[in-house]
Amino acid sequence: MTRQVPHYMVVEHSPWLSTWYEDCAFVKIPIEEFDLRTLSFTYGDSMPTFSPAVKDDKEYRHKLYTYNEILEIIDKYGLPQDWNDDGKFGPERYIEVHIWSDETIKKYLEV
Repeated sequence: MTRQVPHYMVVEHSPWLSTWYEDCAFVKIPIEEFDLRTLSFTYGDSMPTFSPAVKDDKEYRHKLYTYNEILEIIDKYGLPQDWNDDGKFGPERYIEVHIWSDETIKKYLEV
């Protein structure tokens, strides 16, 4: 089933996101469990990625990526949480994943 609004997740663990809550936890879902056609990615949070206020002309601004495309960007720049967890070098602190299906996610939701 395709969603009109995605589930939002991140690629790999984000230490910065873990500071948002006192007893933070996370779930790891292997990429093999997803239909790759139901995923899109932004290099960094989608809000600053598409914000007209961020004017640094980085190649990954204003772009959505497929799985294979984001792998190329990761090969080129690395994971933002590895080089910018404190946000000192810009707004990108993780790679955001947009999951446009409930199929895999529903296995991990508490009912």
